[in-house]
Amino acid sequence: MAAVLAFVVAWVAYKASQDPRVFVVVTLNGVTLAGLYFVVASGFTLIFGLMRVVNMAHGSLYMLAGFFAFDLQDRLTGGDATSAFGSSEAGVGDWVIPLVVASLAVGVIGLVMQQLFLRWNQGQELRQALITIAIAVIIADQALAHFGGVAQELAPPSVLPESVKLPVYGLSYPFFRIFVLLAAIAVGLVLWAVIQRTRYGMIVRAGVDDRHMVSALGINIQLVFAGAFFVGAFLAGLGGVLGGTMISVDKGNDTQYLLISLIVVIIGGMGSLGGAALGALALGLVDSFGDVYLPMGYTNYSVLLIFAMLVLVLAVRPLGLFGRPA
Repeated sequence: MAAVLAFVVAWVAYKASQDPRVFVVVTLNGVTLAGLYFVVASGFTLIFGLMRVVNMAHGSLYMLAGFFAFDLQDRLTGGDATSAFGSSEAGVGDWVIPLVVASLAVGVIGLVMQQLFLRWNQGQELRQALITIAIAVIIADQALAHFGGVAQELAPPSVLPESVKLPVYGLSYPFFRIFVLLAAIAVGLVLWAVIQRTRYGMIVRAGVDDRHMVSALGINIQLVFAGAFFVGAFLAGLGGVLGGTMISVDKGNDTQYLLISLIVVIIGGMGSLGGAALGALALGLVDSFGDVYLPMGYTNYSVLLIFAMLVLVLAVRPLGLFGRPA
């Protein structure tokens, strides 16, 4: 594995030396993309990695929030601010209101799904996977029927600058991508503080290890799990709105971001927030570098690099980089 990593680093360094300006932009693209991946995967880490609930509809919640936010923004602005890849900018309220409403709506949908279909299947991973796959198919069909099959892009808030001047090579870079990275850092810090430093986080971790003992202490563990599931779904929705503004929202986002979340959690390790951050960073950089630095004619195979990285990590660390036995 060390030899492979050394070769990859040497190849990227060689290509970077040919055009440092491109290297800076590609690196920033990878890091900011990792921020988006982390926001989505942090919710999946909370639900799957920490609570051991197999939610295969997590990517569908991401997609649904993006479409909800786009539709609401379109209604608020009368269609003046948004169109298919023709967005300019929107007022602060025209972006913040869809962000909050769509994220909360998806959080509630996730909570209803957990209460109706997953609550009584705790510990039955196969049944949970089959149920949530069926829900994901239904959501995908309904989203296609109601929102169509054309990719859409939310207009960013006008209060944010369109670009920022970088202190190297006189480059400019889209500010909203940096905003997404800052939002991801804030989400990570808040989640870490809640899970590691609060009584609620302690109860969640204890409930996963021994729910019967926690219940015997007089704690309503089902209510605690419901709250954690709501937060996980809310983060998927938050990622959907951020991703819909930074990139786009499309009907194929459900499977794409479910796979991304799975890869991030597997690389980082089950239940590890730091592992999810490192996994998202590795995935974002590999995705970004692969699209640019693979030899001409092979850039379409950049996805193979992601799975090669996954295989290498699991070969050395079967539980992930920061995983621990369940």
